[in-house]
Amino acid sequence: MLRIGIDIGGTFTDFAVWNSEAGGYRAIEIFKVPSTPPHFEEGVKTGVLRLLEEGKVKPDDEVLIVHGTTVTTNAVIERKGAPVALLVTQGCKNILDIARLRMGDPIDLRYSYPLPITPNALVFEIHERLRANGDVERALREEDVAQAATEARAAGAQSIAVCFLHSYRNAVHEMRAAEIVRSLGLDLDVVLSHEIWAQEGEYERANAALLNAFARGAMRGYVTELELFLAQRLPKARLMITKSNGGAMNALEAAVHPIHSLLSGPASGVTAAATLGALLDAPNLLTMDMGGTSTDISIVRDGAGIVSQQGKVGDFPIIMPVVAIEAIGAGGGSIAWMDGNVLKVGPHSAGARPGPACYGQGGVLPTLSDAYLLCGYLSESTPLAGGIVLRRDLAEQAMQPIADRLGVDLTTAAESCILVATSNMLAKALPFIARIGVSPADLTLMIFGGAGAIHGPLLASEIGIGRIIVPKTSSVFCAYGGLVTDLLYDAVVSTRGQKLSGAAMRDAFSGMRVSAAEWLGKQAPSILPEYEYSANVRYVGQSFDVATALDADTVETGDVETLARNFHREHQRLFLHAHPDGAIEAVSFQLRIRGVLPRPRPEDDGPEWPSADVPQDSLTRKLFINGQWHVARHYDQDSLGDDWGAAGPAVIEQATATTIAPPGFQVKTTRFGDLVMEKVK
Repeated sequence: MLRIGIDIGGTFTDFAVWNSEAGGYRAIEIFKVPSTPPHFEEGVKTGVLRLLEEGKVKPDDEVLIVHGTTVTTNAVIERKGAPVALLVTQGCKNILDIARLRMGDPIDLRYSYPLPITPNALVFEIHERLRANGDVERALREEDVAQAATEARAAGAQSIAVCFLHSYRNAVHEMRAAEIVRSLGLDLDVVLSHEIWAQEGEYERANAALLNAFARGAMRGYVTELELFLAQRLPKARLMITKSNGGAMNALEAAVHPIHSLLSGPASGVTAAATLGALLDAPNLLTMDMGGTSTDISIVRDGAGIVSQQGKVGDFPIIMPVVAIEAIGAGGGSIAWMDGNVLKVGPHSAGARPGPACYGQGGVLPTLSDAYLLCGYLSESTPLAGGIVLRRDLAEQAMQPIADRLGVDLTTAAESCILVATSNMLAKALPFIARIGVSPADLTLMIFGGAGAIHGPLLASEIGIGRIIVPKTSSVFCAYGGLVTDLLYDAVVSTRGQKLSGAAMRDAFSGMRVSAAEWLGKQAPSILPEYEYSANVRYVGQSFDVATALDADTVETGDVETLARNFHREHQRLFLHAHPDGAIEAVSFQLRIRGVLPRPRPEDDGPEWPSADVPQDSLTRKLFINGQWHVARHYDQDSLGDDWGAAGPAVIEQATATTIAPPGFQVKTTRFGDLVMEKVK
């Protein structure tokens, strides 16, 4: 079995390759090729051709390619796509403008709401109405649908999203509208909101349908291009795309429902973290994925990523389950600047071109990467991945204006930039951790991404986390996620306003199991399913609900009392309060089906590595930390065997990443080749 994980970044496209005949986790090979914006598929092709040329893959091999892509994310954020029309229930024309009436910044008097992805002129009201229980109050006026579709096509729309009131309870009008539009022969693509996510919240469902329609063209073109390439070069390859919920789907599914890939890259990193955490006995993690533009943090609790229905891409909410990720505008390319007398870092980034000043590619503004170089975290003598040789003189020129404004030397100015970036991360990380209901002291920090292994230990000290894991594949960790991702599908039945009963619970989950099994059968017919059950529950009158896990026995028996106990327990954990005698209601039931794919496993790795004889007179490097210079030992990670250890400060380098072990930390290798740092008590 040959499995390839791919993840596209702004600067590099990452590859992780596993051949089951070569072994397990330790046998994974990694490499990077330059990304090729805006035609990102060319970078993917380059990497596959490299594997063919090196003989790592043969043309007749059966290969599973699991690919995280930013194609849909870029299309949505940049709003680059063909116009999409929206059909709504009569009286709901302004649903996108009204939204949830929440201001992004309530203290900014100049704040303006982001524009909807579809202008009001392409929103059409249709005479129809369903009641909250799904009963038809006003029949669908079919001539309204035909007229709206004709006008939308004349206005330049290439697709139509349909979101009727209460269609999550009864989809008859949406389905009939689709039939009418398709019968007109106008070459209009149709997306129905209940097929994307059948849950209440007309604004969120309308956005979901629009985003799916908007991104479909970009994803179809991308998938088609890659499938044609693979058909010529690797005809037995199967292409899958990672999903925002941490799973994967086949390429055909991705082309039809691209909305599920909007957060695919970051979600794949969290899946990878949960998998590696299980190997290293670290079930509770704070993950930190730091790239060139931003840092994404997430939580793994009890071995599983936290799922949220409060996701967001660009200006738009995502209603379906996604891995809970908090994005922070601080990355290796984040620009340092003065706001009056105040030093700030980010959110603007130097990007891949021209990049940080020290890259020597035309950048002249100071960035975090320049600060890392000036403080000794990076070195002129060690090229970055891709062969970029850093230039200290250019970093000094870029940082000099900051130093002059602050009235300090260059090194102090550089560390000030690092400290400001750390403070930005801390300001986002602590509230995020609190919302999940965990204590930082109970977490292990797992750091990855191009800059994660440099900055992560500094953040850990500030948060109060005493244990850090740096994966051996840290610089391509989201691509490694493609090697351990399973097929995942989420289904929902909305039950708000209905009486909570065992029969209703059994019926809801029974129907979802059927639809989920059908989905899995289309993805990979021979894979046996695994089911996960949950309910969104709240006290009667409460304005929010709590995701509550259920086991199979509770679902099969319709045990409402166990559901209530689980809810009270989770409410107590999150808010330190519960009302066991209070009346509850289930807002929705949710089911997740998992199809486990072949993956690298530790038991395939054989005996532990032999211990390496690391010379005591190894190279040293000076690091500027906490306002003073430290002499740090310098190590080549590829030469370190099992059970190697050293006290910080230390610098551990490999071809694709640099790890900094600050003073006060002890660093050692695991039997798999990863690094673990622990704070000395």
